Amino acid sequence: MTIEVTMTEPYADRMPALYIGHGAPPLLDDPLWSGQLAAWAQDLPRPKAILIVSAHWESAPVSLTASGAPLVYDFGGFDPKYYRMTYETPDASALAQRIAAVMPDTEPVHQHVSRGLDHGAWVPLRIMYPEADIPVLQMSLPTQDPARLLRLGERLRPLRDEGVLIIGSGFLTHGLPFLKEFRIDAEAPGWSRDFDAWAAEALTTGDVDTLASYATRAPGMPYAHPTVEHYTPLFVTLGAATDPSTPGLQVIDGFWMGLSKRSLQVA
Repeated sequence: MTIEVTMTEPYADRMPALYIGHGAPPLLDDPLWSGQLAAWAQDLPRPKAILIVSAHWESAPVSLTASGAPLVYDFGGFDPKYYRMTYETPDASALAQRIAAVMPDTEPVHQHVSRGLDHGAWVPLRIMYPEADIPVLQMSLPTQDPARLLRLGERLRPLRDEGVLIIGSGFLTHGLPFLKEFRIDAEAPGWSRDFDAWAAEALTTGDVDTLASYATRAPGMPYAHPTVEHYTPLFVTLGAATDPSTPGLQVIDGFWMGLSKRSLQVA
């Protein structure tokens, strides 16, 4: 699939930036959450391209996927049908060039030649943009430091004026080792509810400092995030906001298998 795209062409709408919960592959068969993601995408201006930072690719220096590379099936124990799924999107080399251009000389960008999108990217995008007709790149998460990720998002911010939809993809709570039930409608554990309520309040007031101090200030830790890679993509999204301290729109809330699927849109 080949579509000629020039990223620096004027674009009518400034794209927002999103932080989404991406779910596991069974999300694709969940009518409630998949319906929420699909409706959200329909309410957005149509992106010219998509840049997504997934919890499932931690790599420094900043790295980008290769257009046309096979998907990464980085999960196990699910129905074989998920391993046969594809998501073939148009060439995104113009986006890769623009990302490299907005990064400082001290932050080199590595272009992979064979790595494709992992499930933190292709699972939600199959729902949000099922036609797969928008160029997509995935960027690695180069650090877990909120301050550095905020600066990374800030560097990417100008791309929003060129029609690029920037997405941080994670899960607002992700204490998989501490779940006792694995049903979509399982009751949320106390640590998941507590962390979700704490984050919701901080997001409502635009309190980035509190959000960044999760390790010492958030209730439910470390159960909500025994490792933090599903939480920290939030800071790429906030950094890409016009003003990170301006409260965004919490578009999706509730729980999935007891984990918070709260998701955010910033202007």
